[in-house]
Amino acid sequence: MGAGFLGTQIGVVSARHGYRVSMCDVSGEALASSKKAAKEYVGQWAAEGQVTGGESHGIMRHMSFTGDLVKATKGADVVIEAVVERLDVKREVFRRLDELCLPGTLIATNSSSIRVSKIESATRHPERVLNMHFYSNPWRSRVLEIMRGTRTSDEAVERAAAFSRSIGVTPLMVRKESTGFIFNRVWRAVKRECLRVVDEGVASHEDVDRAWMSLYGTSAGPFGLMDRVGLDVVRDIEMVYYGESGDQRDAPPRVLLDKIERGELGVKTGRGFYTYPNPSYMEPGWLHGDVKEKAP
Repeated sequence: MGAGFLGTQIGVVSARHGYRVSMCDVSGEALASSKKAAKEYVGQWAAEGQVTGGESHGIMRHMSFTGDLVKATKGADVVIEAVVERLDVKREVFRRLDELCLPGTLIATNSSSIRVSKIESATRHPERVLNMHFYSNPWRSRVLEIMRGTRTSDEAVERAAAFSRSIGVTPLMVRKESTGFIFNRVWRAVKRECLRVVDEGVASHEDVDRAWMSLYGTSAGPFGLMDRVGLDVVRDIEMVYYGESGDQRDAPPRVLLDKIERGELGVKTGRGFYTYPNPSYMEPGWLHGDVKEKAP
């Protein structure tokens, strides 16, 4: 449920491992984009020799795209929610899923910040709901984080772990509830400080990214990664932390809010901290300061 960036990736990697997948979204535009993206992922795998031409067609045949939640959930063994990072929306989605799904259906949220214990009371069967947080490009990162709610059964956790392994992804167990889980708790601290460094005028976002990319040998820095996620999504996640702590230091900084107010949300709008589809940080020489960021 939710045919955005990560929802599509979860769906296509599941189809790659033989599962029949129904991608569902309230937006027809999102469904069309999801189908296009899925074909591109499969095409990339074929070009890299990871799948054959016949397998490519099989993967897409395993996927359907619909706005009808009743149709999408019919007979489902596992439902993974990947909608916007808003608690009220997720609670309503889980309420509907709980009504529609068979008693044995596992219902998981892919939320990267909201604990399922804040969602579970919207359902009649909290024993079958849990967090299954995937990372982007799960066929490469190949890990996800599993975290239970206050009433999640051991069986549900075991089934989630078994499903994870069946699609080639290693489950990492979060032993107690934690906003941000494992990696995102660490990544959030990095992201927050990077935003503050720029917001306070200490350095440009380009030089922050250059420092990160040079030291760790990555293809993008924190600001490039935030652009990929979507700056509105970054803000929503930051608001979860801010809502819990009430500490003004946890509030999204103005440099981020200004971007969002201008509609500069990152890759999906063609501009965020960088311009797309060809951000300057991907150009030869940029890392050493030989290429400047493009003007708006």
